[in-house]
Amino acid sequence: MSRIFEQIGQFLGARPTPAPLQAPEPGDAATPCAHVLQVIKAQLPLRNREEFWARVFAAIDARSLCEIGVYKGAFAEHILRACEGLRAYHMVDPWRHLDDWDKPANHGDAQFEALYAEAMSRTAAFAGKRVVHRATTREAAAAIPDGGLDAVYIDGDHSLRGITIDLITMLPKLRHGGLLAGDDFTRNIWQHGTDFAPTEVFPFALYFAEATGRPIFTLPGSQFCIVNDPGTGFRVFDFGDYLSLSPREIYLPRAR
Repeated sequence: MSRIFEQIGQFLGARPTPAPLQAPEPGDAATPCAHVLQVIKAQLPLRNREEFWARVFAAIDARSLCEIGVYKGAFAEHILRACEGLRAYHMVDPWRHLDDWDKPANHGDAQFEALYAEAMSRTAAFAGKRVVHRATTREAAAAIPDGGLDAVYIDGDHSLRGITIDLITMLPKLRHGGLLAGDDFTRNIWQHGTDFAPTEVFPFALYFAEATGRPIFTLPGSQFCIVNDPGTGFRVFDFGDYLSLSPREIYLPRAR
């Protein structure tokens, strides 16, 4: 197995690196991307993801949010408490065992029932704002109108299949200038070791932004943010220092 990874590393070592960070043009001040850039810069350095995103969502005057992968409901509780202007918070999570999900958080149904109950308890004070979708992203998508969300926060299935489905499915749900953000933008794909499927939020989200022609912010704390601003086009604002990574650092298993 180690020989296979060594050969992969040799192959990847010859791959081109992504385009360098691109700064906004002087005439871009009125674009959604430029506004988000100022918002994000004002919240850095990032020390706590819940507080960081609560401040970002408040700064863009978010009224309708969606979280993919709610789990125990800790993030949802924090955002609902901090963002008083919210009118709707969509909570998307199947809270059930999935046979095709190869990650350590894929518990049995009994444990997921307990996690669901905890999430409902944590957010009970905001029952009038929460919209609970006990479903996968694709199952829930039909119940979420296109173009109506101010932001989507993805913290669900971090595999290549999962992040592909989440990003492609949720992008149409955003308003112009909305945010497609998320967690587990890890610098190495073997987040949970080689016994589980790799975590490929990075680099896939970067390539997704390029393919769809939208700007992306890499952030500290394994966070990312794509802005639904096709007028600005693909740009990388590399606050997380990802573009300096070599393919070996991204794709080869880390020493334990």
